Amino acid sequence: MPETTAVLSYAPKDPFVVADVRVDEPRDDEILVRIEAAGVCHTDLVNRVAGNQDRPVLLGHEGAGTVESVGSHVRSVKPGDRVVLSFRSCGACVNCAAQRPAYCRDAARLNHFGVRGDGTPRVTADGRPVLDGFFGQSSLAGYALASQDNTVIVGPDIDPVIAAPLGCGFQTGAGAILNLLKPRAGSTLAVFGAGAVGLAGVLAALAVDVETVIVVEPAVQRRTLAESLGASAAFDPSDDPISAIREITGGGVDYALDTTGSPKVLADAVKALAVGGAAVAVGLGAGVPSIDLRDLVMRGKSVHGCLEGDSVPSIFIPQLLALHAAGRFPVDRLVTSFAHGDVNTALAAQHTGEVVKPVLTW
Repeated sequence: MPETTAVLSYAPKDPFVVADVRVDEPRDDEILVRIEAAGVCHTDLVNRVAGNQDRPVLLGHEGAGTVESVGSHVRSVKPGDRVVLSFRSCGACVNCAAQRPAYCRDAARLNHFGVRGDGTPRVTADGRPVLDGFFGQSSLAGYALASQDNTVIVGPDIDPVIAAPLGCGFQTGAGAILNLLKPRAGSTLAVFGAGAVGLAGVLAALAVDVETVIVVEPAVQRRTLAESLGASAAFDPSDDPISAIREITGGGVDYALDTTGSPKVLADAVKALAVGGAAVAVGLGAGVPSIDLRDLVMRGKSVHGCLEGDSVPSIFIPQLLALHAAGRFPVDRLVTSFAHGDVNTALAAQHTGEVVKPVLTW
């Protein structure tokens, strides 16, 4: 059982704790990955509510590293392969068969915390089980147990710090643009929220020659970054951005991406659309947006939900890495690496807007 350090949550509002843990050897269908880098996503922070004093939680769903060993039934990867870990899917249901694994009918069971079928722990701390299995990886540790369906082989020279966020955050923003909206060259786009997901969407749009990209974001550092990446303009939400968007584009944008999970912001994104425009929501918020039905129908607008960028990770992650290698998807400008022992410093910097995507290293 490999010994390593992990970033654990013992209570929802307490700081993360770096602790020594043991990770079990892989069973027949499992893959043991030596984690070199793991992104920290908003989803990790939301799911800390599962923690308690008796059973700490091991989060992490953007892991990257090297395969250490594999179970006897594993054929898709071998020790020494460099990999990125993403979300799990069954591969057999109607949605998986339609190349939409994010909507797998068994997604809840496969991606939420859980134990092995026989009840044995994958990870222990001080001899006690740790609640793990998050997105089939729980990769905020020096080792993670994954499965064939969420382990994506990448090139041997890939920087794990850059690759790790492709497992979820960057995949979500870029996929909403490239896989769902599929904007035409010369078109216009508004992005609401300039965090890791939103800025990945900005970069993806620029990679396919969207002519005008407008960002709406409250943090001045992130508005400045968006413009330096190539956004045509960036506005604070308090500055009547809808009027500004309409003025710049001559009536509205062709496409809009809402990353905030706010019903009000999604309603604003729909208002910002031109005739025939399409908005996509990727933020898991709560509530009902106040969308003008007459505007929606009379102006031929559409609204889409999108999970995990509507992507097939084994296909899409290598595509994004190829775009990055060609200089067309510079997500390295969104990433700041921290030693995993500095996890709470990393989160504080993300909260202030100083850092877009913190990535922890082992």
